[in-house]
Order: sequence, then structure tokens, then C-alpha cells
Amino acid sequence: MSWDMLLGHRPSPLEALRDPILDDLGLRVFVKRDDLLAIPALDERFPAFSGNKWRKLKYNLLEARSLGYEGLLSYGGAYSNHIAAVAAAGRIFGFKTIGIIRGGPYPTLNPTLDFAHRCGMQLRYLEPAAFKMLRNAGWQDSTLDVPCSYLTLPEGGSNDRALQGCAELGLEILSQTPADYYCISCGTGGTIAGLCTSLGDTPVIMGFPALRNGGFLLGDIKDWIEKNNPAAQRNLRLETAYAFAGYGRWDNRLLEFMHDFHQQHGILLDQVYTGKMFFGVFDLIRQGQFPRGATICIIHTGGLQGRNGLP
Repeated sequence: MSWDMLLGHRPSPLEALRDPILDDLGLRVFVKRDDLLAIPALDERFPAFSGNKWRKLKYNLLEARSLGYEGLLSYGGAYSNHIAAVAAAGRIFGFKTIGIIRGGPYPTLNPTLDFAHRCGMQLRYLEPAAFKMLRNAGWQDSTLDVPCSYLTLPEGGSNDRALQGCAELGLEILSQTPADYYCISCGTGGTIAGLCTSLGDTPVIMGFPALRNGGFLLGDIKDWIEKNNPAAQRNLRLETAYAFAGYGRWDNRLLEFMHDFHQQHGILLDQVYTGKMFFGVFDLIRQGQFPRGATICIIHTGGLQGRNGLP
């Protein structure tokens, strides 16, 4: 049944936001609710296999099944949505999983790693310098003693098959309500690159990096686009002012915004990715950065398992 859900799912909903500031400025704002695209792996409040992780893993999982792989192996930090999603996918679709974790080992597992462990993921740890060298080497290292029957996925899960899945996100939105502006949070840049490959030349695509000084991602994103669809649009920009001191960091301003947004619109956000992006979009709206009459699509990529790390 899980494979049927992966292949035959309905498009995630597109919901209109109602807010006095939007009426005053003559803006139409929709939220693409990819957070509702989810399959629970355990009895959990926030499914880890959801949103952009669903889309990035979809064709990788189909590849693993078609080629007869026994398991999945990937890399990430201690709070990685991707690590949680790979662990969840393994439990849901019957793959063994190995997670190579930057840093550690940790005397007590945080909620993300505890979830991955409960899903059956084997956790291995690398000190940060070795992890960085492995990243620079393209995740190829025979010293890790990786079983040959495991499909290897990069940190964040961004590869050609992931972009194929994320391109379907853009096609879904175009079939629902095309927009003038598309706003999406960025980690490694794979999701926004896939989105760019499926949208036309007219709209502006705005990425909100979760990393401090995340402007370097622009080159990576353009390389992904060039590799997968050279004819795709280039009308994209990164808004780097909303990282809140860096990846995995936040302050009371952000938490208060997330709380107020949930109270007003009934939509939960996380403090690592989507909360920062929504905060940034509404800050730009208040600054008058969008022209009157514009239609804005904000893409909720999921990642709500990160809320388990909140106090």
C-alpha cells in the first residue's frame, strides 16, 4: 500500500491566506501545503517522510527497488530532516538504513536521532573534518565499509532523481494556481533547483537559505538547473537576510512569529526552515517588495519533525 501512496498520491492542497495586510496591499497569497504530503513511519505527531523529502526520495526509492538494493545509506547532521526521512523511508518501504552523522557520538540521542534509531537506522559518526572531506570527495570513501547492496544518497538527498521529484512540485502548482512569485526555503538547493526546471520564464523564484551567508547556494542551484534542464528559467534570487544567526539557530522573534502564524492561519511551521522563510516573506510584504496585484505562492516543504527539538 505504501508504494501505491508514493506513486498515486493526489497533489498537495493549495490554500489561500486571509490577512488584513494582504488586502491592504492588494496581494493574493497561497500556501502549497506539501507538509500534508506525508506517510507516518511510527506513531508520531510530525511525520518525517513528508514534503520535499517525499519528493526528493520518491525516484531514489523506485531506483532502489528496481535495482534490488537491500538498503539506503546517507549523510547528515544531528538534526537533519533528511536523515530522519531516510530512516522513515526504510521503515515504510522495507529497506535497511545507515546514517553517517557529522559529529558525535552523543551520550544522549536528540529527538531526530532517537527517531532514526527507533526506525531501525544504524547510526555511525564522523568527526566534522572527516565529514567535510567526505563531502568534498563526493561521498565516496571505501574506509566507511559500506555494504555494496546499499544505495548511497548525498547529504540533503539532492541528486538527479531528487530533482525529478521536485520538478513535479512545480507542475502541480501550475495545474492549481500559477503565481508571479514562488517562495521556498533552501538547505542544499536541490528542491528549489527542481522547482526551477518545471516553471516557465515569467515567475520570480525566491529562495530563503537556512544557512548564514547562504548566497553561495546560488551557484550550486544554477549548476543543478543547467545539468537537468538547460532551457529552464533563470529568474531566481536568494533572500539571505533571514537565517537568524545560522543553521539550526533561532530567537524569540521567530518563535513568536511561528506561534502567531499558527494561531491566525492554523499552519504549523518549524524553526529551522519554514519558519524563517515565512517570516522573511511577510517581512518583505510589509516592506512593499511585492507589487500590488501580485500572486505569491509560499511552499511549505514540511520538516515539522524539527519541532521536536523545541524547548
